[in-house]
Amino acid sequence: MSRDFLVKEIAAQAGVSVATVDRVLNQRGGVRSLTQQRVTEAIGDLAAQTRQRALVGRRFTIDLVMEAPARFSAEVRAALEAELPMLQPAVFRSRFHLAEALPESAMIETLERIRNRGSHGVILKAPDVPEVAAAVDRLAAAFIPVVTIATDLPHARRRAYVGIDNRAAGETAAYLIGEWLGSAPSRVLVTLSSNRFRGEEEREVGFRQALRHDYPWVSVSEVSEGRGIDRETGALVGEALAAAPDIVAVYSVGGGNRAIVAAFAAAGRACRVFVGHDVDADNAALLRARRISAVLHHELRQDMRTACRHIMVAHGALPEFASGLSPVQVITPFNLPG
Repeated sequence: MSRDFLVKEIAAQAGVSVATVDRVLNQRGGVRSLTQQRVTEAIGDLAAQTRQRALVGRRFTIDLVMEAPARFSAEVRAALEAELPMLQPAVFRSRFHLAEALPESAMIETLERIRNRGSHGVILKAPDVPEVAAAVDRLAAAFIPVVTIATDLPHARRRAYVGIDNRAAGETAAYLIGEWLGSAPSRVLVTLSSNRFRGEEEREVGFRQALRHDYPWVSVSEVSEGRGIDRETGALVGEALAAAPDIVAVYSVGGGNRAIVAAFAAAGRACRVFVGHDVDADNAALLRARRISAVLHHELRQDMRTACRHIMVAHGALPEFASGLSPVQVITPFNLPG
């Protein structure tokens, strides 16, 4: 990296002599470690400033494509819109393709339209099916990078996945529910929006494995395909409660929590422990009312910032960087984010 800058530029940035910089760059010795560190930091500062200048006025148009309940899509959209101004001096423009329920054919059609029209990148929440993976591969072949959020497409040519560690989230839910229920035999209802989303599948796998290992006296019932929509989810939960009178807890993987709470009330049943995902408006209200016990959360703004950075890297606007999964946060009525 030092070869990109003149020795006198590095010296001026570090506040040392040209001779000192020359000794550091050529490893001749005779320079204090603190001075060497100043030279190294100066080179890094110059590199950052160069990248910053290169980004001035650079424009990126990106597409957010999601199949998700409206309450979650709204949270993701708000997080993206809040982060885009933070990416200056680059200028981002975003387009939104959001639906609560989207047939796979419609999802593929949306991705094909983006490919034909052009885009600097796609942030995508979609089911993990071969047809969608193939559409992502076609985007990659057209030099349109795809970053998956919340749920991954690991067999597609997506550039990166950003979001929560879904397996760890499921394990965390098992720990909370198992500890709160105690050692008496009991049953927990797991609700998924759909089996088509890998992220939800990973949460369920982590949950079941942790229960089997640490709380084998807790049994599991499951419902899915309510798509996280209140009416469909509530109907499925009502049927599950009628079929299993020993259900006393819920792990809501896919949302629709207001409807789940209402289904317990309609059945005259108590829910001793209720763990859900994401601090959206519904879950915040349910937490404050003590209708659910805890919510597993992560910073969507961090996810959006990381996704945009991956897109910028793909276009040579930023250097490669290592991005980890978002840590799982346990939110209760006492630590609700503002």
